[in-house]
Amino acid sequence: MDSAKNLPVAVIGAGPVGLAAAAHLLERGLEPLILEAGTTAGAAIDQWRHIRLFSPWRFNLDAAAVRLLESAGWEAPRPTALPYGGELVDNYLAPLAALPEIASRLQTGARVVAVTRAGMDKTHTRNRDTTPFTVRVEHADGETRDHTVAAVIDASGTWSRRNPLGTSGLPAIGEDTAADRISAPLPDVTGRDRAAFAGRRVLVVGAGHSAANTLTSLADLAREEPETRILWAVRGASAAKVYGGGDADGLPARGQLGGRVRRLVEAGKIELHTGFGISSLKSLDSHVTVEAADGRTLDADIVVPCTGFRPDLDILREIRLELDPAVEAPRELGPLIDPEFHSCGTVPPHGARLLAHPDKDFYIVGMKSYGRAPTFLLATGYEQVRSVVAALAGDREAADTVQLELPETGVCSTDSGTSCDVPAAATAAGPDSGCCTAPEPVLVGFPTGLSHGRSGGN
Repeated sequence: MDSAKNLPVAVIGAGPVGLAAAAHLLERGLEPLILEAGTTAGAAIDQWRHIRLFSPWRFNLDAAAVRLLESAGWEAPRPTALPYGGELVDNYLAPLAALPEIASRLQTGARVVAVTRAGMDKTHTRNRDTTPFTVRVEHADGETRDHTVAAVIDASGTWSRRNPLGTSGLPAIGEDTAADRISAPLPDVTGRDRAAFAGRRVLVVGAGHSAANTLTSLADLAREEPETRILWAVRGASAAKVYGGGDADGLPARGQLGGRVRRLVEAGKIELHTGFGISSLKSLDSHVTVEAADGRTLDADIVVPCTGFRPDLDILREIRLELDPAVEAPRELGPLIDPEFHSCGTVPPHGARLLAHPDKDFYIVGMKSYGRAPTFLLATGYEQVRSVVAALAGDREAADTVQLELPETGVCSTDSGTSCDVPAAATAAGPDSGCCTAPEPVLVGFPTGLSHGRSGGN
């Protein structure tokens, strides 16, 4: 950044990791320009504010952000408490974004549509490393403006890009035209979105924690609205991995939740269809018909896609990226987070060196850095940005000294799609979790078939 030290550093996204990056930049004497597509900080999390995180507050707070908040008199929540998404926004992100140091550098309603080097496309090499970046932004006032910055930290997440319902990574035939019959990935079926689900035929697609919690929430709804019919489609031959270990499960709450799903299926409250790889959707006036590759069909009024998420790489077409061919994470990081082999707790600490791309001073961090791997923890993202900001500040020793202790007691779901931190709506059985667990308190996750990875029977 020596050649552009008077320019700001663009931070794309004002979620937990983006705001943490801004806090670290301020501590290092660097100027952040925070660009958030939503109307407020934490706008994506606000869409699933009814969901309880599996990880306690102590894993969800960034040290630099806390120092900034505490200097203004903020009091931290109880470290072992499990926050809902709404509490993460209201009690942490909103106060952080409101601090004058952050608020004066935060632009909301600012959607980044492209990142490039100023005056050159990705084919040009001469003087590339010393050329500032151009970040093109569509602003809320309707204008599109270019911002010249010294470096870019992309913390935009993956919430805007859910995985398709179809097999082979492609949308099912007719999926796009049936969009009005497909809900958001984590609907609040007993609260905000109740009217869309009450008394209707609901098809939940997926075999991970997000599917399980939607199913149990729908069962709660069906007790009050008996006409509600719950259908559940999974690609695998069995839903056993969702059920978990029952009473023998090492994590009692996990066993309780899995056991509840099993009992609902066995009691006929949930209609389970296994081996149901979706090939097409046909949208009719009154419902949608969902067809499997083997010709079976299901009729539903609304479909809930619990199929995971993937990164939006379109805005980075003019940046020289080096991505792992499997999970679309930075190439050096990909093998370390591949969910075929790793859970959240078995991912080693990593920072700027592993997150680097051929374009100097450009980094993808947070959930987006994990590509399609659903094994991300907020604590991991906070260590990422601490290291990245140290590298941008020229402190290579601090950048390379990455330290992060993650619990290995949990495993990750195959279709969580959000992150290991997002996951589980609270049920009568107690707080649910997404995948990985901390030593205290005991949280919920789902076994995935491998000791440190996921099952192939997605």
